[in-house]
Amino acid sequence: MADHFAAPVDPVGYSVSPALRWDELPEGPVIVLLDQRRLPAEEVELLCTDVPALVEAIRTLAVRGAPLLGIAGAYGVALAAVRGFDVEEAAGLLAGARPTAVNLAYGVRRAARAYEEALKNGADGVRAAAVALAEARALHREDAEASARMAAHGLTLLEELLPGGGYRVLTHCNTGALVSGGGGTAFAVAAAAHGAGQLRRLWVDETRPLLQGARLTAYEAARAGMAYTLLTDNAAGSLFAAGEVDAVLIGADRIAADGSVANKVGSYPLAVLARYHHVPFIVVAPTTTVDLGTLEGAAIEVEQRPGHEVTEFSAPAVAGVTAEPGAGAPAAPLGTQAYNPAFDVTPPELVTAVVTENGVVSPVTRTGLAELCAGQGKGTGSGQG
Repeated sequence: MADHFAAPVDPVGYSVSPALRWDELPEGPVIVLLDQRRLPAEEVELLCTDVPALVEAIRTLAVRGAPLLGIAGAYGVALAAVRGFDVEEAAGLLAGARPTAVNLAYGVRRAARAYEEALKNGADGVRAAAVALAEARALHREDAEASARMAAHGLTLLEELLPGGGYRVLTHCNTGALVSGGGGTAFAVAAAAHGAGQLRRLWVDETRPLLQGARLTAYEAARAGMAYTLLTDNAAGSLFAAGEVDAVLIGADRIAADGSVANKVGSYPLAVLARYHHVPFIVVAPTTTVDLGTLEGAAIEVEQRPGHEVTEFSAPAVAGVTAEPGAGAPAAPLGTQAYNPAFDVTPPELVTAVVTENGVVSPVTRTGLAELCAGQGKGTGSGQG
């Protein structure tokens, strides 16, 4: 395949519908989601009027991505408070909707704490609800700002590791504006390289079995005018062997205190391939994704998803990934058991660097990561220990 450069564009100037927003309708406030189950065929908005609807949207991946789940969780608490529902009960439902993504519980706790403190300080329910909503909006804004800083730090790191530009970057799952309040995590770094005219090609893993790479990352790359190519996950090894990958950029759903990274299943094999072929393996995530309370990767709870996602094919634009068992075309004999973890865990020794809004830690160590989370990072190379 002949490599080519796409025309540089403003990395935040391309058009992708907001993944999540708060809206005030005549009948009351709602959380409006871009239903990611329907992409790329349709851009359909999903209105959540209560927390159970939002929980269902989270569980069925209508809304997804670690940073955005944190924002969704915070807005969910605010929605419960504003509409007069039981905030404590709502917080519990939201925090347990997807166990691996630490940002979800973080966002829920943050908004719930703001609500509870307002009540303790004498605010009535209406005022406390307004405080919770303000906290959710603050988290949304902070995530957008963090995304921009991660993109800048990540681009600087690429320039240091790979002098000369012309990067051929492989990514897995989806890490763009669809998972964030801003431009995303790993995808934002690729977008920054594209904006600088330094992205030679973005290799996009399909990301089986739910195809977030094919349906979502390719969607965003096309909107951004990037030179990108889609591949099946098991074709990645041949790309490495052919010397066609300069760096791997992925996001994370949880990073343990020791630097172990839980991300979409298929990330760990890429890390092994990258190490064997001497290719940088870079994780991009906000510090809200770092869980210093989880001491090591073995302690990360990995979500197991329904087997029919593997044993059946369904058309996302028609039935979505929420289809009941038996609704899709069979891909395996009836009764086949499937192993379908949503994530895998990559040990820190296979991670070249972790990029956050506070800077970069490389090598990835427990001390360095803790210092970065404490705001002691100083850009690339910071937090070594």
